[in-house]
Amino acid sequence: MTNFDFDLFVIGGGSGGVRAARMAAQRGARVALAEAAGKSGLGGTCVNVGCIPKKLYSYAAHYGHAFTEAVGFGWEKVQPSFDWETLKSNRRSEITRLNGVYEKLLLGNGVEVINGFARLLDPHTIEVATEEAGVQQVTAGHILVAVGGTPSVPDLPGCELAITSNEIFDLTPFPKRLLVVGGGYIASEFASIFTGLGSQVTQLYRGAQILRGFDDDIRHFVAAEMVKTGVDLRLNADVAAIARNADGLQVRLKDGAGLTVDAVLYATGRVPKVVNLGLDSVGIARNENGAIIVDAGYRTNVPSIYAVGDVIDRIQLTPVALGEAMVVVDQLFGPARGKPARSMSYEFVPTAVFTQPNIGTVGFSEAEARANFDAVSVYSSEFKALKHTLSGSSERTLMKLIVDKATDRVVGLHMVGADAGEIVQGFAVAMKAGATKAIFDATIGIHPTAAEEFVTMREPVADKC
Repeated sequence: MTNFDFDLFVIGGGSGGVRAARMAAQRGARVALAEAAGKSGLGGTCVNVGCIPKKLYSYAAHYGHAFTEAVGFGWEKVQPSFDWETLKSNRRSEITRLNGVYEKLLLGNGVEVINGFARLLDPHTIEVATEEAGVQQVTAGHILVAVGGTPSVPDLPGCELAITSNEIFDLTPFPKRLLVVGGGYIASEFASIFTGLGSQVTQLYRGAQILRGFDDDIRHFVAAEMVKTGVDLRLNADVAAIARNADGLQVRLKDGAGLTVDAVLYATGRVPKVVNLGLDSVGIARNENGAIIVDAGYRTNVPSIYAVGDVIDRIQLTPVALGEAMVVVDQLFGPARGKPARSMSYEFVPTAVFTQPNIGTVGFSEAEARANFDAVSVYSSEFKALKHTLSGSSERTLMKLIVDKATDRVVGLHMVGADAGEIVQGFAVAMKAGATKAIFDATIGIHPTAAEEFVTMREPVADKC
């Protein structure tokens, strides 16, 4: 590969791209990374307009409830006020700090960081447009496309008046009336967040229940809990048109109803960010939604070009992109000393949804388990958490286990409740290792915690089939 400028050229400075570039450089490879958004874009969607700021705003939303709940524990009642501008400013400072951390990680490992838009010219040549040096061409033995995804807004009258999750964090002024369109985890999280921050939130979803793909009991339970916090959830509803009037945005629904809001957030899905990358000119195969098609090693049909992360549209989670990136690095430049080459499994990938209350889940939903195993046992527990016996909150917690009867292996674990993501992460390790229900039963719980419920459920619920 000495005839090329670089051994590896990475297009995209998100989680997967940064991890691949940094680790390849540690293996001794000559690596460059191009990020179209410049230094402020390092970290990609997760750091800039995704996981990190969203979780910070979720924390902010929780405090609105915490002041009220504290009264039941003896704290004097207060009338707190919320400053949207302070939250935005503090979030921007933290994101800028993280951008700098990513840059230091790359430069410290010898990666050449190029602040510019890159596109493919041929299987080994990349054109990069930068403000400093104009348009230049470089070559690489291997190219990794890790450009991520972008929000998708349907084409309807007035769609240009809507915003997406890219703009919501810096919206000005604070939306006292917010319409959230969508039923996935992004839409549901922002509905919870802005309700907690004091906005009057309406969430529309065209389907029968939000969070399609999650366990049905979890979906119904969290929807009811969100409604209790103040979200106006309208199912089997969709937008026909948006127009601006003197009072805000006038939204007409397909059933003829209407509502007036200050902002319309569309969170109806994301698509691979592949525009102007030169994929077609190089002949890279893609599926019907534009996602790059790759094999088990993340190689495209062009042998020198690889792709990872949201642009291949497998599981759109930051840790998944990191795992995929490590498979590519180990494959191209060898594993770390004394370590085996990595592989990537999409089985038992845990995830969380930061609604109020949170969702944590790993493994099969009940419907998926019944379709994949001959017979399953289902264990479920719903209760009021100890905290809320004094807080005055009506919030409830739901926990659910799904067990393959033939092997006794726990194949699904789901929770709605405080800190669900923190709790489920540890159980995901056990499930990845093949833990059985007998092992769960033999494990001593930590008392008093909500998490202990997962190791104390003894009687399966009645079979619904």
